[in-house]
Amino acid sequence: MRAIVYERFGDVDVLEMKELEKPIPEDYEVLIRIHATTVASEDPGMRASRGLNGFRKPKRNILGFYLAGEVEAIGRSVKRFKVGNQIYGNTGLRLLGTYVEYKCMPESAALVKKPSNISYAQAASIPNGALTSLPFLLELGYIKKGQKLLILGASGAVGTTAIQLAKLYGAEVTGVCSTSNLDLVKSLGADYVIDYTKEDFIKTENHYHVIFDAVGKSSFSRCVRSLTLNGIYLTTVPTPSNLWPIARTKLIGRKKAKFAATGLRETSKKIKDLTIMNELIEQGRFYSVIDRFYPLEQIREAHNYVEKGRKSGNVVITL
Repeated sequence: MRAIVYERFGDVDVLEMKELEKPIPEDYEVLIRIHATTVASEDPGMRASRGLNGFRKPKRNILGFYLAGEVEAIGRSVKRFKVGNQIYGNTGLRLLGTYVEYKCMPESAALVKKPSNISYAQAASIPNGALTSLPFLLELGYIKKGQKLLILGASGAVGTTAIQLAKLYGAEVTGVCSTSNLDLVKSLGADYVIDYTKEDFIKTENHYHVIFDAVGKSSFSRCVRSLTLNGIYLTTVPTPSNLWPIARTKLIGRKKAKFAATGLRETSKKIKDLTIMNELIEQGRFYSVIDRFYPLEQIREAHNYVEKGRKSGNVVITL
C-alpha cells in the first residue's frame, strides 16, 4: 500500500511516498480503506519540529489525525462495525497516521458511521473542527441563547465549525477574519464580521460573553477589556503569554481565561461529539468547509499551502 513517511524532521522534502505492507486487523480492530484524510494546521509543525512527535527522530513516522473510508475487514471480536460500513473519525496522538491507503484501528476508537448525505472528503473534514469547537463552546464557554461570541480565526477549520454550532445554540456571533474570507464567514451565519486587516475589535465599544481564539494568536491580556464582567476567553493554544492568566483566573477574578487539550479527551466523549455532528449533518443543519483538494502524491504541496496559515476550513487529501 502507498504511504507518506518521514524519517527525520525538516521541510516538506522529508515527506516521501513509500510502499508498505497492508496491515491485518487484530481481534478488536477494523481495517479501513482510507478514501480521504486532511492536512491539519498541526501537521506541518509535527513534520518540522522536535518535541511534538519525538526528539531525535519522529516517534510515529506517518502523519495525519483524521480519516474517512470503508471498513474492508474486521477482527473476529469486532461488534461495532461490519465490512462495508462507511466510517470517519479521529486517530488521536496514539494512533496517529492517516497518510496511508489502509489503516487498522481499534473498534473502540473515535470512529462513527458516515452519514449518507455527505462525501468521504466532507466526512474527513468534520472531526478537526467539531472535536475542538464542541467542548470549547459547550464545556468551557457555556454558550447559550442570547450570548455574544467573538471568534478569532473564524475562517479556519475550527472557526467555521464554531460559527455554525454557536448559531445553532442561539448565540450572536461576530467573526474575525481577513478580507478574502468575509463572504465565507457571513455565509456560515455570522451576525457580524470584522476584517482584522482594517479594524481592531478591541478598539470598538463592543463587549462579548465569550471570546474564542480558534488559532491561538491573541492573548487574554489583549482581549480582557472586550469581555463582559463575567466573560470568558478561550484559547486553543496555551502560549506562554496565556499560561499565567489561565492559572490565575482559575482562582481569582470574574473574567476567566481557559484552555483544554481537547485532542486528549476520552474516546467516549469524542464519539458522543461526532454522533451529535451526524445528527446535525443528517438534518442539513451543518456542512464542512473545504478549501482545497490534493491527491496523496501532492502531499508536499498540501503541507506548503497549510504552512502559510491562510487556509479556509480544511485541506483534504484524496486517496
